[in-house]
This record gives sequence, structure tokens and C-alpha cells, in this order.
Amino acid sequence: MKLVQKMMTRAGVAASSLVLAVPAFAGTTGSEFTGLYNLVKGWSEGYLGRTLAIAAFLVGAIVGFAKSTAMPALVGIIFAVLFAIGPGIIDGIASALI
Repeated sequence: MKLVQKMMTRAGVAASSLVLAVPAFAGTTGSEFTGLYNLVKGWSEGYLGRTLAIAAFLVGAIVGFAKSTAMPALVGIIFAVLFAIGPGIIDGIASALI
């Protein structure tokens, strides 16, 4: 009998939490962070992001040359691509409408 009562209590809590749930607007609210968002987005899409992408490629190429393998250079290229297109992908995911 206690098991049935526990299950009914948990079901009631679960049902009430589903009914009272508030929709999330993660990409549309929080205007107090707009300045920080614009600053970081500007860094990542501007000259800092380009510099990091080129540096990742160069470090990968140098390590690959030192180890006589192409794998670090390929990792450097992957990081360069992620630095270049990553902010746009993250912005699209965060502001997507379902």
C-alpha cells in the first residue's frame, strides 16, 4: 500500500511540475548581457578570431613538421575552421525558434 501511495505522490509532483513549467526563452531575454555578448562576438568574428585561427594552423603545421606527420596540421586546420565558423553556429543554435 505504501508503494502505491509513493508512486501516486511522485506522479502528482511530476504532473504538477509539467503543468506549471514556464517556457524557456534562452536566446531572447537577458538584455543586461547584450554588451558582453556583442563584445565577445566582435572579438571572435574580428581580428582576434582570425589571429587565433591562423595561430592554430601555424602551431599545428610546426608541430607536424617537427614530428614528420600531417596529423597536427590537420588538427590545426580543424581548429581554424571552428574559430572561423563556430560563433555563427553557436549564435544560430542559441537563437533558433522551435
